[in-house]
Amino acid sequence: MKTLVAVTTTPCLHWLTALLSSNALAGTSVRFPFTQWLNKLIIDRKQFACGFFMFLNKISYSAQEGTNMKTRIERLRAGFEKQYIDAFLVTDKTNLRYLTGFDLEQGDGGLLVTNTDAVIITDSRYQEALREFKSDEVVATITQDYWGDLNKICKGMKVSVLGFEDTLSYRTFERLDDLMEAAIVPFDRVVEKMRRVKDAGEVEKLRKATQLHDRGYNYLLSIAHPGMSERELALELDYWMKKNGASRASFPTILASGPNSAKPHATVLARHLKEGDLVTLDFGYFVDGYTADMTRTFAVGQLDQRLVELHHLIDAAQKNVISQLKVGMTGNEADMLGRKPLEDAGYGDYFNHGMGHGIGMAVHEFPDSFGPATNRYKFRNNEVVTVEPGVYLPGVGGIRIENDVLVTHMGAEVLTKAPTGLFVIG
Repeated sequence: MKTLVAVTTTPCLHWLTALLSSNALAGTSVRFPFTQWLNKLIIDRKQFACGFFMFLNKISYSAQEGTNMKTRIERLRAGFEKQYIDAFLVTDKTNLRYLTGFDLEQGDGGLLVTNTDAVIITDSRYQEALREFKSDEVVATITQDYWGDLNKICKGMKVSVLGFEDTLSYRTFERLDDLMEAAIVPFDRVVEKMRRVKDAGEVEKLRKATQLHDRGYNYLLSIAHPGMSERELALELDYWMKKNGASRASFPTILASGPNSAKPHATVLARHLKEGDLVTLDFGYFVDGYTADMTRTFAVGQLDQRLVELHHLIDAAQKNVISQLKVGMTGNEADMLGRKPLEDAGYGDYFNHGMGHGIGMAVHEFPDSFGPATNRYKFRNNEVVTVEPGVYLPGVGGIRIENDVLVTHMGAEVLTKAPTGLFVIG
């Protein structure tokens, strides 16, 4: 058996790729003299580890998921020519997971995508996780100098212009600006716009997430009673959601009663539920990496008739949006379908946020919000958005109803199934 000894301690990806693809290496072992463990190599393109680079285990998730990861990276590359770049640096953790399936904490490196390769650049804390990670599309480099090695890789691969996400911290930008020999150019929400349209697997995960939220809401109604505090009820819901399949909350749960519910983003208080209260519950939890976002408002005991009628009005306004929502409709057109009935009833000044937002791997995906001014945004087939009209009366309380909705050529499909009507506890 032939043995090749790699004498360089900073191998570039282009060289390694050529090394791996060479037919002359069939049955050849490759030895890197850096450390003892580096000499343990398997070079059949299923497993490979060398120096700075780790060629990851052969893909083991479903064929559909593997195809999706490959397609996503190819879609990103497809824009390079139009953007006049040779490569793109992804540092947002959610975008990195969308493209690769790997979880990397914010600030712990990034993903470099070139026309031929995709490289995760991170440190030794992720070495074991990367050994277990399954991918045919991605390799990884372990380093203590993320951006120094990024520069070396880009130089070795003749990258002249590197695009990067404009959400990059200014400190990291300054570091890149000092180190990179390639020109660096910021881009706005490149991957986020890719995430907007969901594939079949993503839609299924969102269905699963909304189903758990439906059950969670029913559970909360079954245990809620006058005298419970907002905090106690929110903690009970949090425990139940995690016990039944959720990994974590996608935002701090809003459980607001009485006058506190007049704040759209209220903080959970120690306040106790009492007769005549409106209670607004807005919660979102991740299930298999995707989050739902659901809001319901219920009553404690007998409610003022004006508030009962207002709840019916908001429920009808939401249904009016969903029944007419379609591909090609602009955001402001959808917003007006729900806003105008509230304005006509005299509540226009008390509806102080957009009609909804995108949802998926983050609780607020592109578009972050659609409302009266969103006239350039048009709904696309297979995007998932929320529809959430609300009215907030200072000193009295607020009512909001929110469903997650799949937009299709056939119209809108409501993923959130829990009833929207006014439920009374106690």
